[in-house]
Amino acid sequence: MAQYDSLPIYKKAFDLALYFEKIVKNFSRYDKYTIGSDLRNKSREICVCIAKANSLTDKREVLKGLVVLVEELKMLVRLAKETKAFYNFNSYMYSIGLIVDLAKQANGWSNSVQS
Repeated sequence: MAQYDSLPIYKKAFDLALYFEKIVKNFSRYDKYTIGSDLRNKSREICVCIAKANSLTDKREVLKGLVVLVEELKMLVRLAKETKAFYNFNSYMYSIGLIVDLAKQANGWSNSVQS
């Protein structure tokens, strides 16, 4: 299997997954088991998708899926903000900043493979 853990996009995705693991603990009980669970699962799914894409020779379909997963995660974070699941606004800002960086990298990787 190809070396994925040194990729900048993987490092960013792993940092995001780790961040969600930490902050979801501070969500209310309801939010922890609903949207918190979705945030944690989606962020881990993104890490797996990156590792998978790195090991394939034809990465196009997997990278398209990665871009979609990142957009879904962005939507979940915005939903968590609107439902006041985050215990403070800085948590939202930090997580959305990581997701925006991740989206840029995913789109760039996808575009470079398409051409």
